[in-house]
Amino acid sequence: MLRGPRSLLWLLLLLLLLPPPGTWGDGGRSRPREGAEEAGSAGSWPAFQGLRERLRAAGSLCSRYWALFSCRVWPGGCRQDEEAPTRPQGWSLPLLGQQYLDILTTWYCSFQDCCDNGDCRIINNFTGLEADLRVRLHGQHLARQLVLTAARGYLELPRPDKALALSFHGWSGTGKNFVARMLAENLYRDGLGSDCVKVFIATLHFPHRKYVDLYQEQLAGQIRKTQEHCHQTLFILDEAEKLHPGLLEALRPHLERQAPENLRAKSPRTIFLFLSNLGGNIINEVVLNLLKAGWSREEIGMEHLEPQLQAGIVEATDSGFGHSCLVKENLIDFFIPFLPLEYRHVRLCARDAFLSQELLYTEEALDEIAKMMVYVPKEEQLFSSQGCKSVSQRINYFLP
Repeated sequence: MLRGPRSLLWLLLLLLLLPPPGTWGDGGRSRPREGAEEAGSAGSWPAFQGLRERLRAAGSLCSRYWALFSCRVWPGGCRQDEEAPTRPQGWSLPLLGQQYLDILTTWYCSFQDCCDNGDCRIINNFTGLEADLRVRLHGQHLARQLVLTAARGYLELPRPDKALALSFHGWSGTGKNFVARMLAENLYRDGLGSDCVKVFIATLHFPHRKYVDLYQEQLAGQIRKTQEHCHQTLFILDEAEKLHPGLLEALRPHLERQAPENLRAKSPRTIFLFLSNLGGNIINEVVLNLLKAGWSREEIGMEHLEPQLQAGIVEATDSGFGHSCLVKENLIDFFIPFLPLEYRHVRLCARDAFLSQELLYTEEALDEIAKMMVYVPKEEQLFSSQGCKSVSQRINYFLP
């Protein structure tokens, strides 16, 4: 299994060690020094000896590079106590090969998953996540802070004793799916396309109540299979308020806290995201009342929203989510509110839509797009009823 990459590594280094192409063959032979003609054929033996020494040096260096490369790609099989192959005299690893080692590792991991310990599918770019949440997410200061803090804190734990469960709540178009995608893009090399990320949409993947038993087996099997394949996984459950109670019950074993004696030496890390419109009306009502009372949007904290949001989720009669074991047994770590978006936020979304397609825009165009949205309540006309949903499609009206 390792012969292919190892052979390529040898070939790469041998090419680096051979003389420059201009010195090969008769046509490229370098001009002999004065007096060298007298040596005649006697010069062929030193040349052969030089080539043999060069190949011996290449072999020794290749062995060293292979050891380093193996340790980077498969850390579990690396024995740090082994004596490193002797470095050929005159060769400096930092000067000659660190860049080549980086290039080769990146190339190999671009198509080959580097499990079980060093997994190149996982990047955990918290700096990128912080920047995306700050620059690309508009009007959601609470979600920005909570998502970053919760994800980074959890993934930096040496041995987490449970999965991290975040429940996103708010009206459609406020950024719940957007943030879920940001998490995937910054935690995994392939984003939502990673085989360590699974997305389930209630009405698409579990549409028929009569097949709940089958869905339970499929969901549990998919979670187990993904966790076996990846030591860090992300599961996104969209339209969570429409999940059958039986499916929520099937998630209990994956969200419960594990006893210390049951933890493996390297515990898998799992994040569950539940995306729901449930509680959106309560969030909007609280925000509206605070704004009317003279509060600024950025002054609104979790203490103003969390009690009412959780109470509203539990009391909801049109969804079983609030009555599930996940809520009743406090298996959800954070209920994260997504606030309703205002006119100024819609303008920013329109600007981002233009920029994402590398299109020019005018301030007038941004205003026109923002005005196309429907705003509520009827009297205040304050919140976009669709958030930023469909904004990217509306820029087509302003293209030449």
